[in-house]
Amino acid sequence: METVGLSVLVLVLSLALFLGSGVWIALSLLAVSVVMFAFFTPVDAGSILSSTLWDASWNWALTALPLFIWMGEILMRAGLSASLFRGLAPWFGRLPGGLLHVNIAGCGVMAAVAGSSAVTCATVGRMTIPELRERGYDPGMMVGSLAGAGTFGLLIPPSIIMIVYGVVAQQSVARLFVAGIVPGLVLILLFSSYIALWAMLNPDRRGRALPPMTLAQKLREARGLIPVVLLIVAIIGSIYRGFATPTEAATIGIAGAFILSVINRTMSRRMFVDSLRAATRISCMISFIIACAACLSIAVGFADIPRVTAAWVDSLQLSPAMLILVLTLFFLVLGCFLEGISILVLSASVVLPMVQAAGIDLIWFGIFSVIVIECAQITPPVGFNLIVLKSMTGKGIGEIARDTLPFLLLLLAAIVLFWLFPALVTFLPDLMYS
Repeated sequence: METVGLSVLVLVLSLALFLGSGVWIALSLLAVSVVMFAFFTPVDAGSILSSTLWDASWNWALTALPLFIWMGEILMRAGLSASLFRGLAPWFGRLPGGLLHVNIAGCGVMAAVAGSSAVTCATVGRMTIPELRERGYDPGMMVGSLAGAGTFGLLIPPSIIMIVYGVVAQQSVARLFVAGIVPGLVLILLFSSYIALWAMLNPDRRGRALPPMTLAQKLREARGLIPVVLLIVAIIGSIYRGFATPTEAATIGIAGAFILSVINRTMSRRMFVDSLRAATRISCMISFIIACAACLSIAVGFADIPRVTAAWVDSLQLSPAMLILVLTLFFLVLGCFLEGISILVLSASVVLPMVQAAGIDLIWFGIFSVIVIECAQITPPVGFNLIVLKSMTGKGIGEIARDTLPFLLLLLAAIVLFWLFPALVTFLPDLMYS
């Protein structure tokens, strides 16, 4: 036990040293795994690390990762962001809260395209912030709703972080995608309900409403957005019905994105090369982190840390609910300093054995993990959505974090809701495979 305690201390300190020195996350993970092998295991690290790197790099589930990223890059360059506000505003302009709901719905649509929280927040913010400012909407609610809803990029499928979790936890990516649908809709409903209630309590801060429009006019404004929504529904529907695996569905998405870009006359050689280059860069970064995290997981396993940690937690006799509470606090602390994928891959080797020992469903836990990591996206000092909005609005991180606090509390309330009613997460995946 003393040796394991020392190995945990060395693990934490070496991680802090490498990450704090500015070394790439992937290289930091690989370096720490070498340290663990060198000092706390009797085996030769060379052959094990090389085989682990190879095995982790060709995992079939990872093939969906670059495809979905490329689909999002194409659609964002095909004029989707320009269509968001114009297509959504007429449908929400007359509701309590008015165009603030466009932040929520727009982030929901963009989340299904980008799969990234920061990209979702930045893309929607570019379109909505000038419009909301011009119409006199409350600046705090405008920024807070955008930062909070931007986190949908992690939860609403096809989510990049869900693919990573599926690989790390050895769970079905298709089931994770389907499991994220209802929680994503619940969060959209919670956020919009809060905005409507706030608007009714603060009628003087709601901003100017849009003039009324007929159904034909609304459809005409939304014509650029409807094909993208139909493409997203086709992707998720093909996975749910079992017609396509996530990788095959991503291929369908790329084909649809190409067709839409050709129809919109935005496809060009430069756009093709830029989108492919961006998707390649992002995919390689994520895949490199996953492969090196697999090496760290192997090293931690050889050092016997997961078994001893799980036994220690078991000796505390924590109930599953208390374990989830402790893990929520643990992830929130990590989220103050790391981004989502790093949190997942760093904690998986220790956390997943404890979760399995507690009898918690790993699909449910995947959605829980994503929502807690969503919270980390809007907590200082390294909340990426806060940083994005700071660059767009000129506000301070602290001020933006204060504006976003109600939506952070709504995310935490959603975790409680999904714990009390786990079927909200597991119903659709179970139905898909029944």
